[in-house]
Amino acid sequence: MSTHSGYLSNNDDSIRNIDSFNSVAELEDIDFSRLPRPRNLNIERQGSYDERSYTDTQLGFSPHPPSRAENFFRALEHFDSILSPSKRSEFTTPRSPFGQGPHPMIAEAWDSLRRTLVYFRGQPVGTIAALDNSDEKLNYDQVFVRDFVPSALAFLMNREPEIVKNFILKTLRLQSWEKKIDRFQLGEGVMPASFKVLHDPVRNTETLIADFGESAIGRVAPIDSGFWWIILLRAYTKSTGDTSLSEMPECQKGMRLILSLCLSEGFDTFPTLLCADGCSMIDRRMGVYGYPIEIQALFFMALRCALLLLKPDAEGKEFIERIVKRLHALSYHMRNYFWLDLKQLNDIYRYKTEEYSHTAVNKFNVMPDSLPEWVFDFMPISGGYFLGNVGPSNMDFRWFCLGNCIAILSSLATPEQATKIMDLIESRWHELVGEMPLKVCYPAIEGHEWRIVTGCDPKNTRWSYHNGGSWPVLLWLLTAACIKTGRPQIARRAIELAEQRLSKDGWPEYYDGKLGRFIGKQARKYQTWSIAGYLVAKMMLEDPSHLGMVSLEEDKQLKPVLKRSASF
Repeated sequence: MSTHSGYLSNNDDSIRNIDSFNSVAELEDIDFSRLPRPRNLNIERQGSYDERSYTDTQLGFSPHPPSRAENFFRALEHFDSILSPSKRSEFTTPRSPFGQGPHPMIAEAWDSLRRTLVYFRGQPVGTIAALDNSDEKLNYDQVFVRDFVPSALAFLMNREPEIVKNFILKTLRLQSWEKKIDRFQLGEGVMPASFKVLHDPVRNTETLIADFGESAIGRVAPIDSGFWWIILLRAYTKSTGDTSLSEMPECQKGMRLILSLCLSEGFDTFPTLLCADGCSMIDRRMGVYGYPIEIQALFFMALRCALLLLKPDAEGKEFIERIVKRLHALSYHMRNYFWLDLKQLNDIYRYKTEEYSHTAVNKFNVMPDSLPEWVFDFMPISGGYFLGNVGPSNMDFRWFCLGNCIAILSSLATPEQATKIMDLIESRWHELVGEMPLKVCYPAIEGHEWRIVTGCDPKNTRWSYHNGGSWPVLLWLLTAACIKTGRPQIARRAIELAEQRLSKDGWPEYYDGKLGRFIGKQARKYQTWSIAGYLVAKMMLEDPSHLGMVSLEEDKQLKPVLKRSASF
């Protein structure tokens, strides 16, 4: 067994060597319910399998100066010594460490979540997007890769890993399918956006049908699906202590195929990924083509997770070396050119343009007159955030929640930057949280700009859906970011806001309005990831050790953010 398999003993005869299985299909034929659960091992933080840096040094926040986050993690060290990472959530107990007892919404949420389970040949393989009773279901009756992530985390936190393993294996098999849109064949490593199970009552058979973008609005392949798949594989491994799944030859190959797509050489002059509109959670035209923060942050986190999961064999070693190089370049680029705080905003305001030489300061030739008026009032003195997009003569100054939260969790953001992001959320609570957390982006685009950017999209009108709508699913990401930065009180405040209406309103997909006061005009009720996101947020507050599934500590080998130099 490789050095990556520190959780399992080489002398454990009860575990069959994964190399003895001929294929994923053979492994899937096993009834996992009859096998013993992976052992709950006491995994120490220091020197653990997934907290090595790229040079196998210990990870952690910089101790100079000490921060609230550092003090909070000291408390977590003690917490981890008395609680197993895979401890079942104690929602049935009379009291919890963070409140007066389980909220009545929790039982309802679990019941609703279990009713979304999708079965294939007797095994649960995912959750549908929504328990929608309307006649026009569209694709909400399918299992989406990105939508399943909070459901998977909820089941992992509740010590129910089988469904997550089944999902990982089923989507892995779908990756190997031939993928064509019209007459064009997609890359081998592309993961599906979604899949569904078709039942044939006559023949008594079940068939999986996958969508790789050919049925999506705009016909765009999902770039984020592959990244979420790698992140979820690492979360499963961290939660269960079972490395046998990630060490399967098929899983190793699946990761390499995904990485081959995004590490391939081309005409790019930046380490970021060039993307089309609609390739992620914001799956409609919203002006995020180019280098959107959501994809760059997920890319960074997936690279770090893959670095921990790949075996250093003949095939894996080459990818490990390429990942390390890309991470160094990507972290430098993002921390320097995507980061915006008051000082950098002032620098951009004073930029010179048309600088042609290698000594240029305004490297992207951004026009100061393109700065939107709202950003000057939006930026607090002590806050900051990663811009929505940076490219040639283009800076998207909108604040995007998912990208900034993932930046914190993956440690793409330095500890200082993570603190500033949380300062911004606190300072601009009215704008970003309002009456229902949390704005997917801020501010909304409207008027002539809305017509040009969205193509007059009637679903993305101002303060609705992806255009400044409020999405309850983002609660779990906010909560994880709050815990990591040592500010759980922010998450608790947001959760209490959601609890006032979320269940009464039927767990909507999103809310409309500047404050998130109205149920979205086309929002589906009983949206699965709204339900799962709430559960994950509650369980993380109850047991902060769950954070380890979705959080990676800062690698000290990555150089801290540097002052912009005269050369690129």
